[in-house]
Amino acid sequence: MDLSPREVVEPARRRRRRWAPIAIVVLAVVAGGFVVSQFLTSAIDYYCNVDEIGKREGCEEDRRLRVQGVVVENSMRKENGMTKFDLTFNDEVVPVTYFGDPGGIFQECIPVVAHGRMAGDVFDSNRIEVKHSNEYQSKNEARLGESDEQAAACAAQKG
Repeated sequence: MDLSPREVVEPARRRRRRWAPIAIVVLAVVAGGFVVSQFLTSAIDYYCNVDEIGKREGCEEDRRLRVQGVVVENSMRKENGMTKFDLTFNDEVVPVTYFGDPGGIFQECIPVVAHGRMAGDVFDSNRIEVKHSNEYQSKNEARLGESDEQAAACAAQKG
């Protein structure tokens, strides 16, 4: 049995971690998660006709929606930087407030899709798609026939 004192060996120095690369990776992951969540939130906006708001699954009044309808004749007015108008579909009407000027070929008696949320009895919209755009036509091809008929009836009354 050897009772001689052992040689003392100092432990190796621990390497100091550099926190900057870890912080950058964490920030990138958080930013990526935010972008993905925003994309998924907008991707699940349901397309609803005016008559389906609050009645069809996915068209609940407390969620973000894309609402299709025909702009009611003589309903469009501009107030305090907002455009207000009524949308109709299958004899149901919802008042819409659009923050800004929809511009372009937006007018009465045409089918449109308004993006936004219900605020009480009014639909607050932040984006309007007019039927003529390729984006609207490709996303809503099955809905165009019925809304075209309603738009034609509105235009016939107007003219």
